[in-house]
Amino acid sequence: MLLPVLLLLLLVSRTQAPHFYGTIMTYYSNETPADGSVSVILRYKLNYVSCGYSQSWVCNGNCGTATQSLSVQDVDQSSDWCQREGIVTRLVPNNSPLQLVLASSSWPTNINKIISWRAVTNVELRKRSDNNKPNTSPQTTILSVMRVPSNCQRNINLLAFDPDGDEVKCRYGNDSLSECNPCTPPSVLSLSSSCTLSFTPTTTNNTETYAVQLVMEDFPKQTINLTHTNGSQEVKTTNDAISKIPVQFLLKVVPSIPFCTEGLYLPRFLPPTPDNRAQIIAKVNQTVEIPIMAEATQSTITELLFSGPYNVVKSTSGSGSFTLKWTPSNQESGQSHSICFVVQASYSSILYQSELRCVAVLIDPPPPRFVYFLNLKISTTMSLEKNKEIIEKLIKDELIKRGLPSHISVSLLSNGSVKVSTTAPPSG
Repeated sequence: MLLPVLLLLLLVSRTQAPHFYGTIMTYYSNETPADGSVSVILRYKLNYVSCGYSQSWVCNGNCGTATQSLSVQDVDQSSDWCQREGIVTRLVPNNSPLQLVLASSSWPTNINKIISWRAVTNVELRKRSDNNKPNTSPQTTILSVMRVPSNCQRNINLLAFDPDGDEVKCRYGNDSLSECNPCTPPSVLSLSSSCTLSFTPTTTNNTETYAVQLVMEDFPKQTINLTHTNGSQEVKTTNDAISKIPVQFLLKVVPSIPFCTEGLYLPRFLPPTPDNRAQIIAKVNQTVEIPIMAEATQSTITELLFSGPYNVVKSTSGSGSFTLKWTPSNQESGQSHSICFVVQASYSSILYQSELRCVAVLIDPPPPRFVYFLNLKISTTMSLEKNKEIIEKLIKDELIKRGLPSHISVSLLSNGSVKVSTTAPPSG
């Protein structure tokens, strides 16, 4: 009877889901074509105990069809985790919202007793009144596992960049909204709405693991309208979230170190490492290089770990000296992508991490828009119907005198208002 029992145990162990270490989802929406359909690009990270695993998101609502997908690719890995990235493009028939859900089991054993996983993304595609485009989600990413010493106060400052210029806020997942299963937050972390996680030192000297389940949302900085393909509208105030994405990862509280000062046991970043939340302008088919330097005098720097697009390449040129390189493709023109990294060091066979630093890479961003507000009263005895071009020229000349560029275009509308737009500046 021993052999059948052993075979049963082997079958059970092989069919159990792999340990899940979290996920991140972001999306980008393309302009609405003439038929009212919308193309939305979904990029997601999957974190596991090791590489080779994958999981599918379930789509609810305005799902359309998947027109293009990239099989899940490895991003980066360490001794105890692997992060992978998948990309799916969906063509939906109109700009109604849709929702994506990732749900299964199981998280590794953790202090806040999260067993099953659940992550929710709300995709908003209706056209915004402030930029006449469908909404794009906040942009962020994070490593599969973040490590903090038990005796050191540490902050994890998440990247919170929004391509639409919205205010980005973070909160813990909410059980009543079924955003996780369950949503019990780690007792050792406090979270600010500006997306900073603060770790409070503990008395334990053992490694403890916590499941961190956050929700990141974008809020307009002024009241806007969201317009559906059928013409209906919804008002969004500064208190109304437009979309939401999950940010889930593992926090490992590792044994204490003699001193918490950076540069001793904990690696410290040195120039020319970019500042956290810096923005880097990039061009299609041109390689972006991010130099990273760090030092730790009392521990041994072992490696650079990062999260970002799957085809970012990392290299080292000596202890504490690293480079991340990425070449954006034509498909990524006009988008923004997040790259986050830490430097890891070893002391007494325990792994410790530097602070988290993140940058937003903006690929061929559009030129900045300038909006002028002028309050003018114009009186004339000329007929608007017979002398329209003359009146438009007079208004243009007056606006140029008041500081507007000479290549503006002025149109007198039938309701008496004036439309002013910019044209291409003269060459040469």
